Amino acid sequence: MAEGGPEYLPRSTLGGRPLPFSSAVRVGDILYLSGQMGFRDDGTLAEGMEGQARQALENIREVLESAGLDFADVFHCTVMLADMKQWSAFNAVYLDYFNEPLPTRSAFGTSGLALGGLVELECQAYTGKK
Repeated sequence: MAEGGPEYLPRSTLGGRPLPFSSAVRVGDILYLSGQMGFRDDGTLAEGMEGQARQALENIREVLESAGLDFADVFHCTVMLADMKQWSAFNAVYLDYFNEPLPTRSAFGTSGLALGGLVELECQAYTGKK
């Protein structure tokens, strides 16, 4: 890797099996996190929207912490929901993890998510102040 080039965090896993992408990539002062879903370490999905949203955010916490960051460093999130009717339920969990000032955010409904998930969340974080 050339000096100043991208820094790749370890590959993501699901139930101990490596997935075909890195958990995050740092480019300059920005950490780009891969989308996280509500999968537990054993590869099973948490129950319901609340459970999957909470687990996805815990998975994000783990990636952020591995880079020496936390939720206060996140400046943008993209939320993908299998059912937009679950938007309010997702927001109730999301607000347990973020404080003011809140990051910018986009949210959209999908025609389906991988492996039957209800929510996927990807974020970008600023690493420059660390």
